Amino acid sequence: MSQTQFDVVIAGGAAVGSAVAYFLTADPGFGGSVAVIEPDPTYQYCATALSAASIRHQFSTEENIRMSLFGTEFLRAFGDVLAVDGIRPDPAFHEGGYLFLATPAGLPVLRDNHALQRREGADVVLLDAAALRARFPWLRVDDLAAGTLGLSGEGWLDAYGMLQGLRRKAIAQGATYLPRRVAGIERAGARVTGVRLDDGRALACGALVNAAGVGAPALARLAGIELPVQARKRSVFYVQCPERLPGCPMVIDPSGAYFRPEGQGFITGIAPPPDQDPECFDFDVQHALFEDVLWPLLARRVPAFEALRCVRNWAGHYDMNLVDQNVILGPHPDLDNLYFANGFSGHGMQQAPAVGRALAELIAHGRYRTLDLGRLGWRRILEGRPIIEKNVV
Repeated sequence: MSQTQFDVVIAGGAAVGSAVAYFLTADPGFGGSVAVIEPDPTYQYCATALSAASIRHQFSTEENIRMSLFGTEFLRAFGDVLAVDGIRPDPAFHEGGYLFLATPAGLPVLRDNHALQRREGADVVLLDAAALRARFPWLRVDDLAAGTLGLSGEGWLDAYGMLQGLRRKAIAQGATYLPRRVAGIERAGARVTGVRLDDGRALACGALVNAAGVGAPALARLAGIELPVQARKRSVFYVQCPERLPGCPMVIDPSGAYFRPEGQGFITGIAPPPDQDPECFDFDVQHALFEDVLWPLLARRVPAFEALRCVRNWAGHYDMNLVDQNVILGPHPDLDNLYFANGFSGHGMQQAPAVGRALAELIAHGRYRTLDLGRLGWRRILEGRPIIEKNVV
């Protein structure tokens, strides 16, 4: 590669970075050059490929609901919008729904969240315990007060296929992908002027996007900014059960355990207890978490799961925003042209289309044009005004 200057450099080329690259190169008001720097071109260790690959509208924050509503819209049109040379990518989006369960103690929050979701246009229904029992006879509901079920728009997909579709289209529209890592940031006053790659090459740039996932804090420090984000490991287990669970959605238990269908079995997981959830960068699976915590919870909620068998497992990482578990989006007040998209806390893949569009609008037009995400910017972090998302899975 001989080009040494780009209008926009994006550090991180997984779902979020590739979405920014796609929307920028698709924007007729932009017309500039884009380089995406991705140190893991196989994506075998990125959060996108290792995630539970699901999308939901059932959040407690307006912006999160709106971003995922757009994500659903984007996935439904994915093949048409991202076709390259007549080849239509398929993200295998299955609208199987989410089911959030609540005990009597959690019912007020569930009702409040449901009312907000309905106001925002989400297709979600509130079911009492009797309705849950009738609809899901395999589910134990004796300790439940209600649940909210997504009837359309929520479900799961091929996250790697989504990522590759965005990447191929961005490249077809002129984006350059480099299999390197950003090792240094050059700045002059309140602006980034360029980056240095780990092979020694220097690239001048008009703007830099931090979409580096769990590597985002280290990248931010290269520019003198402390990003309140840490890597938190999450293990995913693929299990099989001798009994079928007809109509099974993605189920979120009051304990925080989740499970959903996948092929001939299910994928499942749960966050470790807070005192056992340190910053972590390894990919060792937390087997004891499954045996001691998760399996008993699953068997309590679904009696058929007493006979489940764990077939395989893997571990990935959340880029956890320690302040409020919501994305930190947009430029830092100290640097006009360093844009952040970090701290998704497990929601990055599903929010990637909306965040990609939003950052492309900020860079190309200087403002959000379709969905105002200004509340998710740095100011709330710096001023200590967190926006708490209650539905973090």
